[in-house]
Amino acid sequence: MTTSNPRVRKAVIPAAGLGTRFLPATKAMPKEMLPVVDKPAIQYVVEEAVNVGLHDLLMITGRNKRALEDHFDRVPSLESTLEGKGDTEKLASVQAASKLGDIHYVRQGDPHGLGHAVLRAKQHVGHEAFAVLLGDDLIDARDELLGTMIDVQAETGGSVIALIEVEPSEISAYGCADVQPIEGESYVRVNRLVEKPEVDEAPSNLALIGRYVLHPAVFEVLEHTAPGRGDEIQLTDALQELATGEGEGYGVYGVVFRGRRYDTGDKLSYLKACVQLAIDSEDLGPGLREWLPGFTAGLSK
Repeated sequence: MTTSNPRVRKAVIPAAGLGTRFLPATKAMPKEMLPVVDKPAIQYVVEEAVNVGLHDLLMITGRNKRALEDHFDRVPSLESTLEGKGDTEKLASVQAASKLGDIHYVRQGDPHGLGHAVLRAKQHVGHEAFAVLLGDDLIDARDELLGTMIDVQAETGGSVIALIEVEPSEISAYGCADVQPIEGESYVRVNRLVEKPEVDEAPSNLALIGRYVLHPAVFEVLEHTAPGRGDEIQLTDALQELATGEGEGYGVYGVVFRGRRYDTGDKLSYLKACVQLAIDSEDLGPGLREWLPGFTAGLSK
């Protein structure tokens, strides 16, 4: 794959949601700080961006999100205590979060939807392509997605979305893409996007997940995008305009992801993500795999 456009350098992470699905746990703690095994969910997302070379990160936050900033900041007193105890393993894990990248913060202000949150990144991003990573979708570090999307954006000069295949009966829970193959390429061209369609009206079973690589033309589109579903400014609506229009930065392409993805968007999916990642971990996995069969067998008695 040859590239002709400047490579993406910046990532935007919207994190202003209230997390009402997890109340009362999120009454005083941001949903992004809920632990997934031994790290908060937001750290997995930041690590994913950094692992593909995106060291300039902007978090779009809101009220009661100060814990996000604290987590990625240094805590000299804690580090000193761990160092004094000789606990080098915990010290390294604490320091790792504060060394991930150059993280900036801006508040969304009014909660007008994902499109509005992305628009708040305009001043920081400037006139260059950028990645958007949503914290509800955790992509397994062993599977390639974001780097491929960045390559596709550099080649096409448009915007790129991540897609997964879902059961047709589940498509109404997602944004949905009508696509066409491109000869000789592993990615597809997006003809049309529909936000949470009725099952019998969905153009495919390809669902959008929370990874985007966007041309800065999206900002101009978002500035005149009217509120849509839920009376919010939908990023999907702006992408639909980019997919069907013409001009610099127009055109939307899709990468179909078939790797491991963990959904932390609701309680059951969050619990499944914790179990899946714990089973895969070197320290917890063996014990958990040994314990689970007996536990589940006991439930059926």
